[in-house]
Amino acid sequence: MESLPISRAFTLLEPGPVVLITTHNGRKDNVMTITWTMVLDFSATFAITTGPWNYSYAALQSTKECVISIPTVDLIDEVVGIGTCSGKDTDKFEKFGLTRVKAEHVRAPLIEQCIANIECRVVDVIDQHSIIVLSGVAAYYDSLRKENRTIHAIGDGTFVVDGRRIDRKEMMKSKLPGGL
Repeated sequence: MESLPISRAFTLLEPGPVVLITTHNGRKDNVMTITWTMVLDFSATFAITTGPWNYSYAALQSTKECVISIPTVDLIDEVVGIGTCSGKDTDKFEKFGLTRVKAEHVRAPLIEQCIANIECRVVDVIDQHSIIVLSGVAAYYDSLRKENRTIHAIGDGTFVVDGRRIDRKEMMKSKLPGGL
């Protein structure tokens, strides 16, 4: 094995799919790209990493709500573009041709082009690690969408894409409480 600088060790553990987070600050909608996501427990509780360096952070702090929109590989250029400009001076929905869909429970919009959207409320902020914990209140999935492969960030400007699914449901049935 070759040595890897410890500063690059995070590239060995991919946290989850790249997502778009939409917010509404009382005046306008915004969307940001987040490459670090995590599911907490076996529930609709999620974590993302962001902080004051992102324009949408103030909206998350003040409104305590957002939408997690899950893009697929056909949106890679839009996802990267969204992540490389600021909502402070750019209407990212217009610039990247995204269609807003009114949410049921939060003011932030869903994104029509994404395969899934989850309306969320902020339940905790862990400042030490720049983690925001979200509780899902409604979820939507487009089962008719032809492209369903999600994007995963390696951390250095490169991405990997989900491949084929491998079914091991029978093998993983568990007799333990909660199962897998």
